[in-house]
Amino acid sequence: MGKSIEFPATWTAALNECNHVVPMNSAEIAKFIDDIAQGLTDALAEDPARAVKFGAQLAGAHFVGDEALGRSIAAIQSHFAPPVDDVRGQRRLAELLKSFSSGYVGAFRRWILSEQESLRAADVSARRAVEGQLRASEARLRAVFAQAGVGTAISDVSGRILEANAAFANMLGYGVDEFCATVDVADLAHPEDDDTVWKQYSQLIAGEIDGVRIEKPYLRRDGSTVWTNLNVSLVRDQDDLPQYTLVLVEDISEQRELREQLQHRASHDNLTGLPNRAQFFDALSNAFADPESRVGVCYIDLDHFKIVNDTYGHDFGDQVLTAVAHRLRECGSEPGQLVARMGGDEFVILVAQSTGSNDVVEMADSVLKALVEPFDIGGHRLTMSVSIGVMEERVDRMTATDLVKAADTTMYWAKDEGRNRLAFFDRERSSRQQTRYALSLAMRDALDNNEFFVDYQPIVGLADETMFGVEALVRWQHPTMGRLAPDRFIDLADENGLIGAIDAFVLEQSCRDCKLWQNEFGGRAPFVSVNLASRQVSDPTLAGRVAATISSVGLEPRSVQLELTEQTFMQTDRQSVESLRALSAFGVAIAIDDFGTGYSNLAYLGQLPVDVLKLAGPFVTRMDGQGADRSTDELIVKSIIDLAHNMGISVTAECVETEDQARRLAALGCDSAQGWHFARPTRADRIVELLQNANP
Repeated sequence: MGKSIEFPATWTAALNECNHVVPMNSAEIAKFIDDIAQGLTDALAEDPARAVKFGAQLAGAHFVGDEALGRSIAAIQSHFAPPVDDVRGQRRLAELLKSFSSGYVGAFRRWILSEQESLRAADVSARRAVEGQLRASEARLRAVFAQAGVGTAISDVSGRILEANAAFANMLGYGVDEFCATVDVADLAHPEDDDTVWKQYSQLIAGEIDGVRIEKPYLRRDGSTVWTNLNVSLVRDQDDLPQYTLVLVEDISEQRELREQLQHRASHDNLTGLPNRAQFFDALSNAFADPESRVGVCYIDLDHFKIVNDTYGHDFGDQVLTAVAHRLRECGSEPGQLVARMGGDEFVILVAQSTGSNDVVEMADSVLKALVEPFDIGGHRLTMSVSIGVMEERVDRMTATDLVKAADTTMYWAKDEGRNRLAFFDRERSSRQQTRYALSLAMRDALDNNEFFVDYQPIVGLADETMFGVEALVRWQHPTMGRLAPDRFIDLADENGLIGAIDAFVLEQSCRDCKLWQNEFGGRAPFVSVNLASRQVSDPTLAGRVAATISSVGLEPRSVQLELTEQTFMQTDRQSVESLRALSAFGVAIAIDDFGTGYSNLAYLGQLPVDVLKLAGPFVTRMDGQGADRSTDELIVKSIIDLAHNMGISVTAECVETEDQARRLAALGCDSAQGWHFARPTRADRIVELLQNANP
């Protein structure tokens, strides 16, 4: 902020209203104030603590009349006041005012002590010669004492107040005479004084220390409180024994209020008035100080709050947050409890003195009940629900950060389970999620490091149990977790967008292996059946990419079969249908995997290029039953097989594990099958061995 030419003039005019004797003419005073004003401007921009020097200069120039300091502070604060929302500017101005006042009071104190010293050090033999000068000096000192804007008093070591100026007496609501006659030092105690205040005073009057500087409250006559910067100095007699105390008292109530406002803003949420994230973690750290204690946390998130903002606007949403905060505050109002806003529509309740998990669960239940009653906001009745994650533990078993993280994670479990409920932390579930997250993060590097490989499960004809195809099944050889089956990572790959890369790897590797088998075994080599993820089917580049991969290996398209789940098949859009028809026209076979789990409409199959139905495992397993149930399942399987055959579609049964299942499927007309009864998934070199051992 640049220096305004009006500021020195305004300040000078304010000082001219005070009673003081300054050894300068008007031009010199104007120049002096102008220099200090410039100095304060620079100090505020660079280092507010430098204002100590300018406060000392003002007092040193004898601007010590009635209200000189107060008027100066008012002029400075008015000129430099930043906007209300400029927290940093408010802090720097408060520090500037504090430093300026400290410098002024310190210089004034030194001057008074110097005057006292000059009086005490006067030589007795010269007293008569300088009696007139001494009286003049005493008169000046008494005038300064009486008229100074800083509260000043002198007391003896017994605590009796000998003299006080009007500034001090008026500060506490008294006249000077009444103050000196009815008040002593002991009467100046305040309920908020700590033991340190009076311990230091005792040391002072005992002569153990020479001065005390503290921030102290005083009770006014009307019972209100005034906060002050208190400087107490010990005055000793000629034998160096404690004789008097000199007290300088500066009213800092306004500065303290400003400081407290700034501190409140730093530790509380501006919208709801609740403690903010920073204060919550401070309280949580304090709760963790006792290793024997238990601490609980309820992590709360409003359900569907985005819809409220989108429908009614953010101002309305802010009113909802404020209303919710009010009810939450009532839930967590007991000692050892803290309700805080973490940000957005997330809140947290700390139960810092938990005696067990029931305490935290009861807190969460009370929150759910508190929000049952609708809110009436701006003429709208609105019901808000919340999802709550509950976590409680002994503090010696986990860190504060892990406790909050666990509660946050659990809150999302509550959302996943339907919202408007609480969920309690489950370590096993958390461990599984962490493992999934770790696998998701490691997946891209795993592709680059060739950690994925392909196993093949033979598909045999039920008529002669001859292998004529294989299903490609991707595996992950994790460096620490070992061999991982697809159910551990395929869903993760679909979520993180790597499913396309994995599918492309499996297709290319399968085609290369199939080509090697054809090169060695010719027409006896099996075709490869490769699974496609649902999002791959809707990709308009699918047909081109598959065709390019097959052609690059030099493989005939008829040697490749692509498997889609029944659900994916039934959700195909126009683009997916075009891709499937293009692949079919190219020569690739299309199979529907796990058929029967979704109860598809078989008539719909005639509209799409389907070559194979892969009968879901549960149908095969139920064929081991007895009586009417088995007969019903066999009838269903028979109907599916017959209808598929009528539509020119062959049927492959999955999960065949017994000879009886294979025999029954063959009797029902099923074309082929795969499962542990025939062979388990195995590596490509084992497929070579099976082909070598098969009858030519």
